[in-house]
Amino acid sequence: MSLPAYVGPCALGIKMGIILPGCDLPALILESLQALESDGLLASRDVLCITESVLARAQNNFVTTAEVADEVKKKMSLLPDQKIGVVFPIASRNRFNLVLEGIAAAVPQGEVILQLSYPCDEVGNQFIPPETAAELESREKDLITLHDLEKSYAHPVTGIDYLKLYHETIAKTGAQPTIFLCNDPLKILEYRPDAVLAADIHSREATRQKLVAGAARVFTLQDLFSDHNYKAWSEWGLLGSNMSAGNMIKLAPREAEQFVNALQEQVSAELGKKIEIIVNGDGAYKDPCSGIYELADPLSAFGATSGVDSLRQGFKYKYLIDLYHQEGKSKQEIEALLAEEAALEREPDSMELGGTTPRRMEDVLASLADLVSGSADAGTPLVLIKGIIS
Repeated sequence: MSLPAYVGPCALGIKMGIILPGCDLPALILESLQALESDGLLASRDVLCITESVLARAQNNFVTTAEVADEVKKKMSLLPDQKIGVVFPIASRNRFNLVLEGIAAAVPQGEVILQLSYPCDEVGNQFIPPETAAELESREKDLITLHDLEKSYAHPVTGIDYLKLYHETIAKTGAQPTIFLCNDPLKILEYRPDAVLAADIHSREATRQKLVAGAARVFTLQDLFSDHNYKAWSEWGLLGSNMSAGNMIKLAPREAEQFVNALQEQVSAELGKKIEIIVNGDGAYKDPCSGIYELADPLSAFGATSGVDSLRQGFKYKYLIDLYHQEGKSKQEIEALLAEEAALEREPDSMELGGTTPRRMEDVLASLADLVSGSADAGTPLVLIKGIIS
């Protein structure tokens, strides 16, 4: 069946069943697309979004915490009794806690100096309440230690005390945990670490540059497991990694750009359709209730075909309707003028384009796909988006 003409842009979650490590993911995706084609639901210019986790799983892109420890020791030239500084990680059991365990296991007779930003991490997860931070700052403290906090503080959404969790995670490896909160990355140099890991995501290069200028040996999460000679690796290193079962960590998918381009050619050859394809991660949006910026991946789309390399912007639909109506135009005349307007190219600062804030198309598509598929039990690792690319 085809969608009726009165349906505009829409997104359909596509069920695929379980994706296991080592499977032939392109073949499984083509089966789903053939079913969509048979039901008249697939057209050229549609966009197929593939959740990054299924591509990484099909690639068997997993490492263990022990392998993280070995990688940290090797890349950062650390001995078991030395000190490693870790700056600005996010507050997350899924995204960082197992990574931290691997980092700490690299120095089991040494020390992990963990510097957190406050009151929140870079994506809005709260370490301490803003009012507590303001009170401590009023005492002219630019550094907050665990001893300065009168009680423990739970994350307002998850209920997890991340200061306690991270302290326990480090301690169980045998390493000594030293945890403090400070928004100046250079503060960690006062603890004289042998090497520093800039563990932030979007601001990692700025953090690295500040620390390098302070004469520290600095690495980022992207530097770990980014060697293509490894069995499991990603050009994103440990950025975008997730907790898996047991002591396993799933890396972000590798070579996603090559994957989507090859799949696009395969779909064109076998189904005669030119569709656009992205491998999407987290959506690039901020939750208005929790204040959390959802994007804990380094970017919203790990790979995208060339047809989505554009900005999504629109003309000021409501403004033009009101303008033409005030000019005495009929409904039919207004509809014709709007159709003409849609085909025009205007300068970005024109009044007619004031209706939609320009955004990268791949961010819009990935955010929509993430909202549709989610990370719960929808079982739809594919999302087909129709009518959004003309």
